[in-house]
Amino acid sequence: MPVSTDKDLWVSWDEYHRAIESLALMVHESGWRFDHVLCLARGGMRPGDIFSRIFDVPLAILSTSSYREEEGTVRGNLDIAKHITMTRGALSGRVLLVDDLVDSGVTLEQVQSHLKTNFPAVTEVKSAVIWCKACSSVRPDFYLQYLDTNPWIHQPFEEYDGLRPHQLSAWMKKGESK
Repeated sequence: MPVSTDKDLWVSWDEYHRAIESLALMVHESGWRFDHVLCLARGGMRPGDIFSRIFDVPLAILSTSSYREEEGTVRGNLDIAKHITMTRGALSGRVLLVDDLVDSGVTLEQVQSHLKTNFPAVTEVKSAVIWCKACSSVRPDFYLQYLDTNPWIHQPFEEYDGLRPHQLSAWMKKGESK
């Protein structure tokens, strides 16, 4: 794995999972209790799933997207799905909004506004992310790491961004030789 610099933060799978666990501990130690975890797809899905399991609360998923071009490295307009996916009931009560990071702050601001406008049964929303960049216009309620140099975060799952189905066989064989 490359060495992290002020411009690039490289994160291994082990570091990624430990960061999620540390963020969950931070939320727990705050004493704030919530009824639902709402994760933002795609980046918040893994943290949201782990939070839902650790805190034993229902998981809801809201799809958002702003990074599309050049394998997800160029920001475009933010799209927010009309519906939230849940197994039962509707989103209500205290909600912990989980994502992997806050970059510009646009997604976090717009999703919180979307929840206030479209989900009146939600009484309180707090946010939790692993990484908070200094360039963000907002600060999440909980964040594990403040990044004052605004590096590009290379997360371990990004290795799949350029992988296509016809490449899987060779990809899997490459992993067997380790």
